[in-house]
Amino acid sequence: MDTMRDRFIATTTRLLDEDPRLALVLAEISRDGFVRAERDHPDRVVNVGIREQLLIGAGAGMALTGMRPIVHTFASFLVERPFEQVKLDFGHQGVGGVLVSAGGSYDWPAGGFTHMAPGDVALMDTLDGWTVHVPGHPDEAETLLREAAAGEGRVYVRLSLQSNRAARPVGGAGGFSTVREGAGGVVVAVGPMLDNVLAATQGLDVTVLYATTVRPFDGEGLRRAVGDRPAADVVVVEPYLAGTSTAAANDALAALPHRILGLGVAREELRRYGRMDEHLAARGLDPHRLCERIGGFLGR
Repeated sequence: MDTMRDRFIATTTRLLDEDPRLALVLAEISRDGFVRAERDHPDRVVNVGIREQLLIGAGAGMALTGMRPIVHTFASFLVERPFEQVKLDFGHQGVGGVLVSAGGSYDWPAGGFTHMAPGDVALMDTLDGWTVHVPGHPDEAETLLREAAAGEGRVYVRLSLQSNRAARPVGGAGGFSTVREGAGGVVVAVGPMLDNVLAATQGLDVTVLYATTVRPFDGEGLRRAVGDRPAADVVVVEPYLAGTSTAAANDALAALPHRILGLGVAREELRRYGRMDEHLAARGLDPHRLCERIGGFLGR
């Protein structure tokens, strides 16, 4: 199976052929995948070099002229390094665009902490008007990217090497979908966390929701899953900073007694490279540790 990043390159190349409004802005990362696109559309495929603030500024400038920019690099260089430009050049100027990241929280451990961005969604959550997609499969990434490219708003698409085995229907209204129903608590699995969550909760009587669009947060979908329970126990499992969506879940359940457990990447920096699966285990996001943590929270 191709990766989400592979699918992004193939899909964006086709979209550039199909829609003259689209532009692609790169900062060296993934440039080798866009050789044909750069040759065929030299006026709409721009590589700014290793200058991430310029990457965002150039994309926003294109948006000001009426173009629809797709802006791409690793998450740490797309969100963290040029955060002021994201805030001002897109948000303050009120223009739309599509930011597409690669690398995620621990996709390339050998790159070290400079190439990890577990806090990217939390940072984006401080800004107004952004839609945030976290696909869990290349097919989902393609669907969400196509919708974002065809739209007008500000969208962040977070790609990862980690993937679920099968794709699920996504897009449209962007709400959470019910994967498994149970009489106990509710577990929200975000993007590539779904397979591990399903394995971890196999023996638990819980409802599992799947989320690929995390902002705006589907509070109505969460309330619907809780149903008429007199109180709610909710676990949110995210592949980035633990607790990123805890406040949103709390707000959604403000009228109901509830407990929220936010699982994800801890703030502690792991200073050994390792492999992705070792980082998942160290963060407690593998099926075994998720089972222990979710079961312990729910008293099972």
